[in-house]
Amino acid sequence: MTVGTQMQQAIAGIQSASATMKTFSLETEDVTAKNDFEQIAVQLDSVMDILKGRQKYIQSQEPQY
Repeated sequence: MTVGTQMQQAIAGIQSASATMKTFSLETEDVTAKNDFEQIAVQLDSVMDILKGRQKYIQSQEPQY
């Protein structure tokens, strides 16, 4: 498995986790839990942006990935 493939899998996993947190946030009536889920989703989106930037860098350095 190439680094590029591993990175893509990591990004997909984080996207999935973020979507799950957003769903939890919409489905719960507990205000504290809703805020927690929203905050986690924002943090995951931030991590995803960092990884996407890293992925672009890898692709520019190693086009075969």
